[in-house]
Amino acid sequence: MAHLTFEAGTLVIRDCADASVLPDTVQWDDRTACHRAPAHAYAKVVMALIRAKLPYTDEARAYEALDAGLAVRKAPRPYQAAALEAWRAQRFQGLVVLPTGAGKTYLAMMAIDATRRSTLVVVPTLDLVRQWYDLLKASFPHPVGVIGGGEYDPQVLTVTTYDSAYIHMEHLGARFGLVVFDECHHLPGEAYALAAKMCLAPFRLGLSATPERTDGRHLDLETLIGPLAFREDVTTLAGDYLSEYTTEQVTVELTPDERQAYEDNRALYRGFVVSQGIRMSRPGGWQEFVMRAARSAEGRRAFKAYREQRRLAFAAPSKLDYVEHLLHLHRHDKVLLFTQDNATAHEVSRRFLVPVITHQTKVTERSAILAGLADGTYGAIATSKVLNEGVDVPAANVAVVISGSGSVREHVQRLGRILRKQADKQARLYELVAGDTAETYTSSRRREHSAYR
Repeated sequence: MAHLTFEAGTLVIRDCADASVLPDTVQWDDRTACHRAPAHAYAKVVMALIRAKLPYTDEARAYEALDAGLAVRKAPRPYQAAALEAWRAQRFQGLVVLPTGAGKTYLAMMAIDATRRSTLVVVPTLDLVRQWYDLLKASFPHPVGVIGGGEYDPQVLTVTTYDSAYIHMEHLGARFGLVVFDECHHLPGEAYALAAKMCLAPFRLGLSATPERTDGRHLDLETLIGPLAFREDVTTLAGDYLSEYTTEQVTVELTPDERQAYEDNRALYRGFVVSQGIRMSRPGGWQEFVMRAARSAEGRRAFKAYREQRRLAFAAPSKLDYVEHLLHLHRHDKVLLFTQDNATAHEVSRRFLVPVITHQTKVTERSAILAGLADGTYGAIATSKVLNEGVDVPAANVAVVISGSGSVREHVQRLGRILRKQADKQARLYELVAGDTAETYTSSRRREHSAYR
């Protein structure tokens, strides 16, 4: 009789009468004289044994059945119900793609209710740990634990960060029957993917508004979570379930002095890159530039020129003058001012006397600032990347992208911050682009999404 156990993030199969029925992920381990696979192969191994009618004992799984489901229910939106059924049809495995503000979190609550198994929710930030913890506590009559941020308290419902999941999964991987990967585009990195492989949970749900990755590793999500189960686009939900919105790209021309400074600095930077044979567009190009720039006075001047031309494109005085115009135009609205870096966010904060949130802002201060925006104490908040992902800012209805990366995901996430449905809310996103600079190319890359067409 086959015997299944969980050992340090792997599934061990001993005494299998016919190993040929086992999936390809199962390999013979000479060191311990047994068959072994990553723990996430658990469901496939069990199904293979059942199909082959081979008896087995299961000492691998250590997760519990929940004796109660949701304590607080609300009628799901039609697309949430459809997403749950599509996920159920895939044996409770797979990816659901919904735009920010469409209710991915409540869909996860429905999934926990449908499976009634010990559940681990994996999120990218401690802010999201706090949000999920509060929501699970309010929604289910079960103890809720936290792993991460200095806490280690696993319970039948547990929230953890991707970092902590990677550290602890070899010990925790058998304790959960359902694992929910929130913002699952983070998962395919080498370390985080290992955490998914060390978890034997047969039920898996991935949630994201923008799962695609520039490195192509989003294709690994099918192996780590399951195939795409359901997808709904932001343009389909706008109006009925998300706020109606408009986007406006504004080209801001540099002043003659700014233009001259930009061209001079860019020529110096590009001259060094070309002379060194560096191709910035290829993998490792940036690291190569930094290393070579550090080796000579010419290189250090080139690096300084790079930073100056970048600053002029991201936060030229003429661009900030237009931000002043927008803040006056939307003085009765609640505005999020997005920048690419902390330095620009602080510059915006000083010039317009608005609070700033960066990764250095403490959680309590961050909560107070967001509450101030909601109650009207503040009319605007400056931020770099902290509010891109996961943080709920339902009060905001205007976003101004002063600068940003070429990431489609980042741009869609910033739009999503202002799409939470509220009565008569009309959301508006402005994207400011310094004309005839490298930012025009960056802008064209990040707008490659149906939300901007």
